[in-house]
Formats: sequence, C-alpha cells, structure tokens
Amino acid sequence: MIATMMVMAALARASDIGVADPQRRVLLDALRPAIERDLGQKVQFVVRTLRRQDRWAFAHVVPQTRAGGAIDFRKTRHAERVREGIFDGPDVYALLEQKDGRWMVREFVVGPTDVAYAAWPDEFGAPAGLLQLRTP
Repeated sequence: MIATMMVMAALARASDIGVADPQRRVLLDALRPAIERDLGQKVQFVVRTLRRQDRWAFAHVVPQTRAGGAIDFRKTRHAERVREGIFDGPDVYALLEQKDGRWMVREFVVGPTDVAYAAWPDEFGAPAGLLQLRTP
C-alpha cells in the first residue's frame, strides 16, 4: 500500500508533454539522431508516451519512415533478433537527461522483450515514477 502511494506521488510530479508543448519537438529532435543511427535510416516518431520530470525525460515512441510507413526491422541491425523471435515489435523506450540546457539520450532500447527500462532509475538516478507506463 505504501509503495503504491509512493509511486502515485512520483507520477504526480512527472508531467506528460502534449502535442502543443514546445518541449515535445526539442525532446524528439534530441532522440531522433540516436534512433536514426541505430536503424540506419531517417525516421519520424509516433509518440505513445513523452514525459518529463525535473532534468529527466522518458519517451515511448514507435519510429516510422519519413513517408509514414512501417520500418522493416529485417533490414536493420536488429534483423537477427527479428529472425530469432527475440524482437518484440517496433517500440522504442528512451531516457533523456538535460545537462547544461541540452537534452542528451542516456539510454534507449528498441523492441525489447521485457521491461528493459526498469533498471534505469538505479542505473542512472532517474525518478522511478517517470518511467511508469500508464494504461488507457
């Protein structure tokens, strides 16, 4: 019960970043180069979750081609994971940190088969409530 209340309090401090918020573009522009390098192509994002708390931000996005099409992950560095069945779809989860006024990607994972970002609060010191996915 107490743990649930602590998570709820942490979530209250994390704020979702909406479509009209100028921070949205800044955060996505900070994330985009890392994902483009990883996938070997230009991308745009479908945003599932974009949230900020203090100097930290968490993104759950689905990359797609600049034309709006699905990424063929069999043609990326993730091809072997796709073939082996250890690639769980196009979802990307990322942790960003603001340092000296600039957002930097601290970590990201593409198509994880587990909750790969669960360790990020311990690993990087990010607020645990920031990383909680909300269910619709």
